[in-house]
Amino acid sequence: MQGIPTTRLGQTGLEVTRLGFGAMELAPIKAGLTPEGAGRVLRAVLDGGINFIDTSPDYGLSEEMIGEHIAGRRDEFVLASKCGCPIDVEPSANGVGAHVYTPENIRAGVEQSLKRMRTDHIDIVQIHMSPSRAVLEKDGAVDSLRELQGEGKLRFIGISGVLPDLDDHIAMGVFDSFQIPYSVLQREHEEAIARAARAGSGIIIRGGVARGAPAPDKEPDEQLEFFRPAMQERRDAWQTAGLDELLDGSSRMEFLLRFTLSQPDIHTTIVGTASTDHLAANLVAARAGPLPDDVIAEARRRLQTSTPA
Repeated sequence: MQGIPTTRLGQTGLEVTRLGFGAMELAPIKAGLTPEGAGRVLRAVLDGGINFIDTSPDYGLSEEMIGEHIAGRRDEFVLASKCGCPIDVEPSANGVGAHVYTPENIRAGVEQSLKRMRTDHIDIVQIHMSPSRAVLEKDGAVDSLRELQGEGKLRFIGISGVLPDLDDHIAMGVFDSFQIPYSVLQREHEEAIARAARAGSGIIIRGGVARGAPAPDKEPDEQLEFFRPAMQERRDAWQTAGLDELLDGSSRMEFLLRFTLSQPDIHTTIVGTASTDHLAANLVAARAGPLPDDVIAEARRRLQTSTPA
């Protein structure tokens, strides 16, 4: 079986699969997904050849499930989590409260994640929720992470960011990796992605499939209701541009994933699922590799001409 393509994550030296796994889908344990089912998904991720897993304390039981089911295979995957999140929150609550970037909260959060995931180190700890540069510098967030890095509790420092703060994050010159939203229908961060990659940072993409143009029957649950208007807007853009005409027998999800994988500045894209069947389909798409150049160019042309001036 053909393996999943890998690449070097910026200047970190970490070799990661171009398809990663977003473990948010394990939190909370979704309807029909038991802890045993979460274990099956996580084992299938590793058995399928994916070696990059992204999670967060905000994702309910996600860190707990990683610790319970695959801690014994820790040498098989690169592990990324977040910091600045509320701590001592019941994992099953899956509530995203106010984020705090003080040394005390960052240290407590990293220690909590290490305990939940049953590991002695996290490969990448990412500052969550795109705080401004002013907040980061006032609270000493990066210095706090460097202290933990010196203690061996994390290897690299990243940030999950969006515009407009993302420009300042890149200018700070302190982040080993950036997690940024991007898809064929969400390309506003394209230039920032290129700048961060040129500076040597690893580029981790979120939303390369889930927030592109989901199938009509895939609606956000109540906790993701906030995203419904944007999802509908992207569905409308997909229809207006006639992108279904470019599928050539593939599914929308495969097209979205392969479009994202076609971008040279992107090192890995995290795709979450609670279904082993969907995971298997994602693996097939990832092994197929990037879309042909002419298909990418035509998709861009159609989206450009279908967007009102």
